Amino acid sequence: MFSTVLVANRGEIAVRVMKTLRSMGIRTVAVYSDADAGARHVQEADVAVRLGPAHARDSYLSIERVVAACLETGAEAVHPGYGFLSENADFAQALADHDIVFIGPPVSAVQVMGDKISAKQTVSKAGVPVVPGRTEPGMTDADLLAAADEVGYPVLVKPSAGGGGKGMFLVEDAHALPEALVSARRTAASAFGDDTLFLERYVKTPRHIEVQVLADGHGTTVHLGERECSLQRRHQKVVEEAPSALLDEATRARIGASAVATAQAVGYVGAGTVEFIVSADRPDEFFFMEMNTRLQVEHPVTELVTGEDLVEQQVRIAAGLPLGFTQDDVHLHGHAIEVRTYAEEPSRGFLPSGGRVLLLREPTGEHVRVDSSLLEGTTVGSTYDPMLNKVIAWGPDREMALKRLDHALAEQVVLGVPTNTAFLRTLLQRPEVRAGQLDTGFIERHLDELTVDDVPVEALAAYALHEPGDDLWRSAWRPGGPAARRWLLALPGGRTTSVCLRSDQLTIDDGPPVTVGGQRYDDRVDVTVDGRTTSWHVAVDGTTVWVGAEGAAWPLHEQPRTLRAEDAHAHDGDITSPMPGSVIAVHVGQGDSVTKGQPLLVVEAMKMEHTLSAPLDGTVGELLVRVGQQVKVDELLATVTA
Repeated sequence: MFSTVLVANRGEIAVRVMKTLRSMGIRTVAVYSDADAGARHVQEADVAVRLGPAHARDSYLSIERVVAACLETGAEAVHPGYGFLSENADFAQALADHDIVFIGPPVSAVQVMGDKISAKQTVSKAGVPVVPGRTEPGMTDADLLAAADEVGYPVLVKPSAGGGGKGMFLVEDAHALPEALVSARRTAASAFGDDTLFLERYVKTPRHIEVQVLADGHGTTVHLGERECSLQRRHQKVVEEAPSALLDEATRARIGASAVATAQAVGYVGAGTVEFIVSADRPDEFFFMEMNTRLQVEHPVTELVTGEDLVEQQVRIAAGLPLGFTQDDVHLHGHAIEVRTYAEEPSRGFLPSGGRVLLLREPTGEHVRVDSSLLEGTTVGSTYDPMLNKVIAWGPDREMALKRLDHALAEQVVLGVPTNTAFLRTLLQRPEVRAGQLDTGFIERHLDELTVDDVPVEALAAYALHEPGDDLWRSAWRPGGPAARRWLLALPGGRTTSVCLRSDQLTIDDGPPVTVGGQRYDDRVDVTVDGRTTSWHVAVDGTTVWVGAEGAAWPLHEQPRTLRAEDAHAHDGDITSPMPGSVIAVHVGQGDSVTKGQPLLVVEAMKMEHTLSAPLDGTVGELLVRVGQQVKVDELLATVTA
C-alpha cells in the first residue's frame, strides 16, 4: 500500500479523497493555486505544494508542475479527483514515466474513452447499443452541417474530448447550427485543448442513466448498480439518485451487463462510469453515450446504497490488490439522493455568482452526508467550477430519502454568496419529481415556476429590524416610538421595494401594514409577523444585509430613493456584466452601428459563456473593456445610444 498520495485537485473532491486516505493511514499531499492558498483542502492536508497562479492552465492543469510536486514530496501515487487532469492520457503517461502510480485506468483506456468518437466505435464493436449520429474524426463545420441534415434535427453538438456537458449544444434547426459550432469549438478548445466535434440524434424525453463499474488488475469486473441523473440544466447534472426509479430488474441487469462489457472492451482497470441515454417512453431501450474514466461527482449515492467506499477501492486497485468480491456479492440497500449546491443565481438564468462566505451552516444528522470544501471567510471567485458542496441523504425508500434531503437543505445556510439551495428545494417538492417522472428537459420546461425569487415579508422585516449601523440589536427588542423609518431596498434581479417601519407596523410598497417584532441571538433574529415567528440568519457585508432562512437567502441593501424617469431611460442602453468573469470576445468597436439583439460581447465565468447583445438599435457610444479583462457583476462594459 502507498505511504504518500498526492491529490491533484481542489475543492470538495480533494477534501473528500483525503478523508479516505487518512482513514487508510496514508500521508496526503495537496496542491493549490494562488487563488486557493487558504482553501480547506490545503489546510487539511499533511503537506501542501503551491503550483502557480490562479488560472488553471498555470496550476491545476500543468502536468509539469504536478509531477514536480510529486517528486518534491515523495508521493508514490496521484489521485486526480474529477475534472482538470483526471482524464488526461498525457498526464497518466507522465506519471508512469516517473514511476508514479496514476490512481485511475490504464493510459490506453483513457485515450480510447477520452475521445467520444473512438469510444462509440469501440463499444459498438463490443455489441453495446449507441445513439445514432455522425462520429468521424476531424469533421469540419461544413461536414457537420451536412451530417446534421442526414441525422435529422434536433441534434446534439458534442465535443469529442472532455465531459460535464461543457461545449454541448442542443440545436433545433439548421439556422442555429453555425453559431452553435463556433461556440462549441471555442468552449472545447478552452476547456479540453481539443475542438473536435461530432453530432448525435437528440433522444426526446431522455433520461440519463449511468452505471458504476469497478475492475481490478486480476480479471474481475463488476458493476455497482445504476444512478439516475436526469434532472439537469445546461447539460449539467443537478440531482442524482441511486437506484433509478425508471428501470425494472430485467433492464437493470441488462444495462449493468452492458456497462461491464464496455469496461472489458478497453481492458479497463479502476473505477469508472458508463453513461447511457434512455427514453422515458421506452425504458427498456438504452444507448451508450460515453464512459467517464474517473470518479464521478455523484459517487456518494452509490456508496450509500452499496456500503462501498469507492475512493478506497480505487486506491486498493491502483496498489495491485484484488477487489475481494464478485457481482453476486453486490446488493443495493435503500435509496440515496444527492444535490449539488452551486454559486449561482437561478432567477438570473443560473448565472455564476461569487462573494465571501459570511455565515455558513451546513446540514448534519443521521443518514445525511455533506461533501464540502466551504469555510466561513472563503472567497468564491469566478476562476473555477461554481459547485460549493454536495448534500446527500439516504432512506429505506425513495420517499424517505427525499424527505430527509429536503429537511437537510432547509437547514443549510450560506450567506454572502448567492446559491441555488432554494431552487433545489422547490425542484424536489415538485409532484412530478416526487413521482419519479423525470427527463433531462424537465427543469427547462418548468424554469419560470422553479425560479420565482420573491422576497418574503419576513425577510424584509428582518432587514427593517436590523438597519446597518443602527443600535437595534438588543435581546427581546421590540420597535417603539412614533418616528417612521423608510428604506428603498435593492433586491436581486434589479428590482426595488419600499419598506416603512412605524412603531411595530411594517408597510411594504404602500400595502397593508403588518405587525412585527424581533429578538436577537448570536447569528440570527427571530422575526414575528402578525403573530407568526420565524428564525432568520443575518450577516452584514458593508452596506448589504444578507438574510436567510429555510435554505433561501437574499442580499438587501438601501439605495437612493430618488431616480428621475429621464435618468432611468438614459441607462436603457447600458451593457453590464451579469456575472463576475472574464471578457473572452468583443465583436464591435466604439462608434459601430448595431441592431437590437446583435451580439456585442462574450463574458466567461466558471467555464460558462454568456453573450451580451445590443438592447436597442443605435451606436456603440462607449466600449469600456477588452478581451482578457476581468469584470465584476453588474459592471458597465459598454453603452449603446439610440
